[in-house]
Amino acid sequence: MADFVQNTNVKSAARRLAAPIADVDAFNTIVQNVISNNPFGCVSYMSGGMNHPPVEKTKESYTARFVYQDNDARSVGKGSESYNTMAGYNAGIAAVLANTANNTAHAGTPVHDSPSDNFSATLKCHDPNGELYQVNFSRQQVTISSYEDDAIRTKIETWADGVTALA
Repeated sequence: MADFVQNTNVKSAARRLAAPIADVDAFNTIVQNVISNNPFGCVSYMSGGMNHPPVEKTKESYTARFVYQDNDARSVGKGSESYNTMAGYNAGIAAVLANTANNTAHAGTPVHDSPSDNFSATLKCHDPNGELYQVNFSRQQVTISSYEDDAIRTKIETWADGVTALA
């Protein structure tokens, strides 16, 4: 039988943040900055007959958490809602807070527990050396995956060092 022979050295690295990113607006600012300003120096590329931008968002997720409280501010229930866009997240929060039937079912008033919310976005980047890699931002960490060249990690790490929320 033939053996499997490793032909690449694909890596991943993660930076655990000292404190969670403050809120969805701060999170969105960081992600949009990478897409708009391309601080990693990525380049556009062709794949499957389609032209791709240097950096593109391939996935995003937003989870809003709620606590239902009675008239004495005691917790009488919990809930969470997940959305695949920031606009859905914002609209969904308003909808949950205004949902009278749901509030009655919980026998309480919903309070948006924003410190417990979670968000994530995955960006696909094309390095000038030809590598495609992903950078995943979450509220608690930044992860780089599917890269081979350590210069990619160094470039992203240097950029992240200059972003206060990513300390």
